[in-house]
Amino acid sequence: MFNAFANDVADGRAKADAACALCHGALGIATLPNAPNLAGQQAIYLSEQLRNYRSGKRQNEVMNMIAKPLSDADIANLSAWFSAVKVTVETH
Repeated sequence: MFNAFANDVADGRAKADAACALCHGALGIATLPNAPNLAGQQAIYLSEQLRNYRSGKRQNEVMNMIAKPLSDADIANLSAWFSAVKVTVETH
């Protein structure tokens, strides 16, 4: 079973700052219109998608290149970080 709390959220944040923030934003809120928000997503979902990009099962030119060198620990830590970001909704 996947447990985001057993992974290193701080390491995931550091890796995200280096590899993900340009498109997905520093806190996982996308800065580009065609990039998805990652903040608050389930860690198991994020891990599966990163593994699919890494293996080529899921195709995206940029994401395939970024995910290819990621280790399983990198993927677990990135997923733990983005799933740990709390997303709130406010009405005006």
